[in-house]
Amino acid sequence: MELRDKQWELIGPLLPEGKSGTGKKGRPRRDNREVLNGILWILRTGAPWKDLPERYPPRNTCHRRFQEWVNDGTLERVLKAIACDLKERGGLDLREAFIDGTFSSAKKGGFALGQPSAERAPRSWPLSSAMVFLSPFASKVLRRMK
Repeated sequence: MELRDKQWELIGPLLPEGKSGTGKKGRPRRDNREVLNGILWILRTGAPWKDLPERYPPRNTCHRRFQEWVNDGTLERVLKAIACDLKERGGLDLREAFIDGTFSSAKKGGFALGQPSAERAPRSWPLSSAMVFLSPFASKVLRRMK
């Protein structure tokens, strides 16, 4: 899942711009949108940072930016903006929420079995966006929203 233009219009202004200056050494700062796509992939899949696909910026860049955004409150503002947008459009109702306490063990080699069929794949970006709220960080933010 990559952020679509409509999603980026909502989220982009909330992300801090990189430090710029003339004569600064080092590599140029990676685009916030690319980095956020990598972070969202990790949050959605639950995979370790070392498994971040090559189509995203380096894992160290994504992880470092994730830590920065968590520590300075940026990620919380982004999640609140997404939640408010979903709520306004009727895609999120916080009155009916629950935590599933069941346990399901994974079979060895289960990940290598392949992608889900088209019938089981998410069909809309609101659903894919809502899946981010299943991450442990997002649940902390949502608990504070009333």
